[in-house]
Amino acid sequence: MDEGARGTSNGEAHMDKAASGNGNNSSVVNGLPICKKEAAGSAMNRVKKIVMANLLVILTVAGVIIGVVIGLGVRNVELSKAHILYFGFPGELLIRLLKMIIIPLVVCSLVSGAASIDPKALGKLGGWAMLFFLVTTLIASAIGVCMAFAIRPGVGAGAKPALSGMDDAIPQSKEVVDSFLDLVRNIFPSNLVSAAFQSYATSYKLIKKNITDESGVSTNTTKYIVEKVPFGKEVDGMNILGLVVFAIVFGIALRKLGEEGEILIKFFNSFNEATMVLVSWIMWYAPFGIMFLVAGKIVEMEDVGMLFASLGKYICCCIVGHVIHGLLVLPLIYFIFTRKNPYSFLWGIFTALATAFGTSSSSATLPLMMKCVEEKNGVSKHISRFILPIGATVNMDGAALFQCVAAVFIAQLNDYSLNFIQVITILVTATASSVGAAGIPAGGVLTLAIILEAVGLPTNDISLILAVDWLVDRTCTVINVEGDAYGAGLLQNFVDRNADKIEGAELTEVRLEEVPPTKPAPLKEEEATPLIKEDPKVTLEGTESERCDQESVM
Repeated sequence: MDEGARGTSNGEAHMDKAASGNGNNSSVVNGLPICKKEAAGSAMNRVKKIVMANLLVILTVAGVIIGVVIGLGVRNVELSKAHILYFGFPGELLIRLLKMIIIPLVVCSLVSGAASIDPKALGKLGGWAMLFFLVTTLIASAIGVCMAFAIRPGVGAGAKPALSGMDDAIPQSKEVVDSFLDLVRNIFPSNLVSAAFQSYATSYKLIKKNITDESGVSTNTTKYIVEKVPFGKEVDGMNILGLVVFAIVFGIALRKLGEEGEILIKFFNSFNEATMVLVSWIMWYAPFGIMFLVAGKIVEMEDVGMLFASLGKYICCCIVGHVIHGLLVLPLIYFIFTRKNPYSFLWGIFTALATAFGTSSSSATLPLMMKCVEEKNGVSKHISRFILPIGATVNMDGAALFQCVAAVFIAQLNDYSLNFIQVITILVTATASSVGAAGIPAGGVLTLAIILEAVGLPTNDISLILAVDWLVDRTCTVINVEGDAYGAGLLQNFVDRNADKIEGAELTEVRLEEVPPTKPAPLKEEEATPLIKEDPKVTLEGTESERCDQESVM
């Protein structure tokens, strides 16, 4: 009864306190609304943290969407060529900023990376990276050929679509041997300064020779033969391959110098860090620039309906192949070797992928890719700044896939049946020529001529590929940089596994070394006394534990 009285008195006291709450009864009774406010506040804080952590990605996606909307809206207004150029000016600024920082970033990152890694480890990393790039490029080429034979974009198209204004952009046909010799020549540039803005390319000149009779005297007739003589010339375009090779070799040489080279290594490290600060500033301008790049390209398009009606199957074939390779094949390879979620890795580099879509340049995307891979996906600086520049130069999965589709498409347009040997030739040539493809917009089209020459297909039909290259090249670039990023993630996992093995081996060695001193022969009384003191403790502890067990049983 007393307890009941106390309970009622306590309840009455609580009710009195609640009644005297100045109208805030609901905020005090049982505390339920307060909990709701706290839950709402914590939810808002979580949302705010997620938004702030992914702010750049959200802004980039918004930039792409707004750019499409603005482009479709402005497209209805008749603009002159000059007005279109002015309209795309903010996007042009983004490309110029990214290109400005490519050379210092590539050279300094490769020099510092090669100098900071042991030559043996450097060889292993480079070997695994090249193997990954080679295998993925071969897989991409095989997907391209399979998609082209499955969808058959060149069959049933009727007459070839006539496209005006594209013939001037067709690259000059080049012999396959000369193309690979140019690749080797560009690996060893004759001038490092000119390699920053020029590369070597073989051209041809036709020389007429009069036909002579058997006596060696020239005849009076107009018979002559035409000989095609190759000669080299410097063409506009950065020789990124030569700069990459020089930077790696120079970094290894600095490491060989030892203490004498440390000052220069520190200089390149500091230069690299300062460059990455500039990249972090440029990243915040990227969403705005991408918005105008996308909008400007949509405004530039002419007669989209006719283009998609004639080449729609080709575009579909390329894009579906890129989706299969980028969303299934590369993530599957990453998951098999790392056992980690590949799509969370993909989300971490989304800003770089959007930039690749907007700029159509894997070299221009390189600075942002380094930043995203290091900050979002936990790849160390030594690996990202060594592997990614090599990947931007060598790894061209998207370009190889598109080149294979284009080669089969042109063969189908000309009613040219490809045999097994020619298909293998397309696969191998596309994989090999993609190594020398420039990381610039429409860089893959320049190497497409090599594949067509190798199989014996007409190079004039490249004008059809150029007509839709503005769209296909963007998905190519996205796949190229995605393959580079997954390569860096795989190498990081490889290094982490080796480090764990080395640490485990060191721990076992330490334990083995610590065991012998614990069992020496007692030479002196002082040395023997600790052992004598420790043994009774062990026995006492054992007897005490036995007694405790017996007591617990009783």
